[in-house]
Amino acid sequence: MSKDEPKHVDKELDLSNAGRGVWLVKVPKYMANKWEKAQGNMEVGKLRICKSHGQKAQVSLTLSDAIVNLDPSEKIPKEHRLDVSVVTKQTLGVFSHVVPGKTDEVVPENEKLFMEGRIVQKLECRPIADNCYMKLKLESIKKASVPQKRVQAIDKIVQNFKPVKDHKHNIEYKERKKAEGKKARDDKNAVLDMLFNAFEKHQYYNIKDLVKITKQPIGYLKEILKEVCDYNMKNPHKNMWELKKEYRHYKTDDKKDENAAEGSDSDSD
Repeated sequence: MSKDEPKHVDKELDLSNAGRGVWLVKVPKYMANKWEKAQGNMEVGKLRICKSHGQKAQVSLTLSDAIVNLDPSEKIPKEHRLDVSVVTKQTLGVFSHVVPGKTDEVVPENEKLFMEGRIVQKLECRPIADNCYMKLKLESIKKASVPQKRVQAIDKIVQNFKPVKDHKHNIEYKERKKAEGKKARDDKNAVLDMLFNAFEKHQYYNIKDLVKITKQPIGYLKEILKEVCDYNMKNPHKNMWELKKEYRHYKTDDKKDENAAEGSDSDSD
């Protein structure tokens, strides 16, 4: 075991009450809030179980006057019934343990766990639908319908920053695009003339430079380039366009042709 790993502590489990059957009761929120405010020695209510021969047991709960009157401004129902359901195909238990305090001599290694019992029945506490309960539900509905945010009238000017409808750089960009307008397609022959004139100056161009030179839409320009140009896929002129061999006509080639022609004349002589 490494030093960083927590030390495993074995605790003793008291199973003396493992055979005891206990109830799991679900109570309304308003009742739970009242019980939390109650003092430790206060009676919270009385449970009555009425069972007739051949019939299911009837369970009822009556809250004590001390609990009901804890907060006079909040009236809650006093009478409740408990719907009973038997726990089947489940094994549920209630466990407890005492955490040693700082002043307690008991060390955590000697902490003891207790099994308080096995849950045999589930009960759901429901209030009797009397006038008190109806008023309570009405108040809860009114509170839920009140919006958390409200509009408040202001009689004084509040200094704050107003949102900008549109920023300056966005307005300038829109105006510039509007002034430029959509690029119109020129005649194909006119575009070819511009391309041939450009390729007389340089042998290789990228697409951005050709767009600036011709001022044509890039899609339309590529259609024309594919007819008269080759696209280089390898270095040293990768991603560059150049004229196809049948369209190339450079001055250096003219000089070579002239020199070749002069050489052939001298040979003939």
